[in-house]
Amino acid sequence: MIIEKNSKIAIIAPSSGAATMFPDVFQSGLDILKKMDYECVLYPTCKMTSRDLYENPELRAKDLNDAFLDPSIKGIVCAIGGYESIRILNHLAIDEILKHPKPIMGFSDATTFLSYLNALGMTTYYGPSVMAGFAQMDEDIHYLDNIKKFLQVSWDEYTLKLSDYYVDGYKDWFKYPNKFLERKTPYAPFESFGGDFEGKLFGGCIEVLEFMKGTKYWPELDFFNDKILFFETSEEKPTPDQVGYFLRNYATQGILNRVSGVIFGRFKDYSEEDYERVKKIILDIYEVELKIQPKICFNLMFGHTDPKWILPLGMHAKVDTSAKSLIIKRL
Repeated sequence: MIIEKNSKIAIIAPSSGAATMFPDVFQSGLDILKKMDYECVLYPTCKMTSRDLYENPELRAKDLNDAFLDPSIKGIVCAIGGYESIRILNHLAIDEILKHPKPIMGFSDATTFLSYLNALGMTTYYGPSVMAGFAQMDEDIHYLDNIKKFLQVSWDEYTLKLSDYYVDGYKDWFKYPNKFLERKTPYAPFESFGGDFEGKLFGGCIEVLEFMKGTKYWPELDFFNDKILFFETSEEKPTPDQVGYFLRNYATQGILNRVSGVIFGRFKDYSEEDYERVKKIILDIYEVELKIQPKICFNLMFGHTDPKWILPLGMHAKVDTSAKSLIIKRL
């Protein structure tokens, strides 16, 4: 993924009208993108309320269609997540979009169209949104520098390393539009089971992926051969048992027998007790239920956490357990 400096990027709101509710936060994110020498083109959904967006999924899809089909637009970034963007998939001009592929990035509810487009062959990007990620980067120059290098520098191989801290959330957006909460040290270290593994990345927010299962937007079983699945949890904090329910479905579909391994982001808002429980549930699904050796890593740096990596769906990656890193490769 390269979006060169001075490129036009489309800003879309496919899920939530938070940009109209918290305009200062939205502007803070736009200011960071401007500092990165991007020209942000705000699409109509950025000015719509959450209710208007909810009632008009076809207008949300139109923004995506228009952004892909506009040759002057070199990349697409979501304003923020939400909760029901799956309703826009039926309105996407898929044939035309696939003829005009370009980088599109978001996380959380964006999992729906990022995973769907990837299943159809397009590389998509699970990473910062304007309001959750970019808006706070002024507080962390190292974070911003890494994002710039990932987006703007040509590379054949890029190593994503763990930060020595994480941020648990943001201050009150009505009062502090671009502030992190106090920095904290992760409560659980990088943990891995089964050694190194590699494959093409696929995944997103584990709760949102549940919306996709059983629909025409869910990939065929063979799609999962030798993939690295990546999962993370949202601020809604599914319980450890619920995460187990979700993962057991992947086991029942036969997916866990086909992938090369699974990586989990830091479980948002989990206590140490929560983490130990979910880890046991996950390992039991492999060792007790499937009776196979797990290939799993926990507590990686993507999704509902800051700083966050950019994970390219469809790009080859290798988990280096000794270096506690993820190596992205253009093959």
